[in-house]
Amino acid sequence: MSQLLTRNASHDPSRTSWVESANQPGCDFPIQNLPWGRYRLKTANTNDWHLGVAIGDQILDARAADVIDTDDLNAVMALSPQQRLAIRNQLSEGLQTGSAKQAQWQALLTPQADVEMGLPCRIGDYTDFYTGIHHATAVGKLFRPDQPLMPNYQWVPIGYHGRSSSIGVSGSDFKRPQGQTKAPDAAAPSFGPSKRLDYELELGFFMAQGNAQGEPIAIDDAEDHLFGVVLLNDWSARDIQAWEYQPLGPFLAKNFATTISPWVVTNEALAPFRAPFTRPASDPQPLPYLDSANNKAQGQLAISLEVLLQTAQMHAAGLAPVRLSLGRADQAAYWTAAQLIAHHTVNGCNLQPGDLLGSGTLSGELPTEAGSLLEMTQGGKQPITLPNGEQRTFLQDGDTLILRGWCEAEGAARIGLGQVQATVLPA
Repeated sequence: MSQLLTRNASHDPSRTSWVESANQPGCDFPIQNLPWGRYRLKTANTNDWHLGVAIGDQILDARAADVIDTDDLNAVMALSPQQRLAIRNQLSEGLQTGSAKQAQWQALLTPQADVEMGLPCRIGDYTDFYTGIHHATAVGKLFRPDQPLMPNYQWVPIGYHGRSSSIGVSGSDFKRPQGQTKAPDAAAPSFGPSKRLDYELELGFFMAQGNAQGEPIAIDDAEDHLFGVVLLNDWSARDIQAWEYQPLGPFLAKNFATTISPWVVTNEALAPFRAPFTRPASDPQPLPYLDSANNKAQGQLAISLEVLLQTAQMHAAGLAPVRLSLGRADQAAYWTAAQLIAHHTVNGCNLQPGDLLGSGTLSGELPTEAGSLLEMTQGGKQPITLPNGEQRTFLQDGDTLILRGWCEAEGAARIGLGQVQATVLPA
């Protein structure tokens, strides 16, 4: 079993920090978390980016603290699991209450409110999977009532290669995409802004050490190659997608924007929040290269996921965002992160530090757990009514979409993934 999945003193729920804000109930970034991010002061006029660790409402400059010797997260991702564990333990011990490092490190803190966050690392490649079986079933029913799931779904982790150049960090607003669409009763397609713009609630898995081309990563080794997790919104133009996706899959409907949260919660921080991977006995069981005792025992991630919407009208009126859904990743995903890594490399494909794997839309069984408007509105046929009386089938210009995530378990301190948000701008 990977050392990254074993609890140690850094997970102790009784451990507190000399950074007081990290000890507040409900804080996303207590000392048990310690996620990585890339930041610069809002007042900076240069490309002076730093690599830091979130602690409470502060950021510790990890290089200045002599914990690492780089401001390049890809270099940290490329380290061995043992080295990454040692860095985590050094950070935890230096930030805990009573640490001799307090006097030195206190001067290296920067309030999160004073910084601009960037993408955490260089994302060389991006693959989006389709692990949410309830989402796949619900969407399949809209188009294929007699066969919601294609025959390969329960055997193969389905995925497609996305566009890394259009991935942005939380706060990166984007223009409504334009493209070809075709109405069912039209003789020819038309061109213009998408009228069926949607979000997709996902997790993003960042790769740590990669693999040489031609040398697959075995499933029992896959956890060592997972650096950490972010929230991911895979924006989708459903009308453009419907016209273009046959026979090669999504293209312009997906590659215009993907948004991720700025803080990467490490695999080792998630050790207390593991859940079993199980399949109904009536379903096909994974082929041997996708199966292991460790993956069955703790392959899933018990992460709560929330979607909120604030319309332009709500913003103008000073109204808070309203919740659209709340669910759990481990109750939605049909495949685990380890299985995605093993499958992605089984043909000899070489992954690299900083590569990003999207989970696919993580919807639960209930309507209140839907991870997209396509499901929530039954393909646009059943508009949802917001508390202020506005209705939505798909996203309108000025809408701000927010994803939040956190982990809670008995005998563990609550940790969060922060949030990812972006606003739809006119085409």
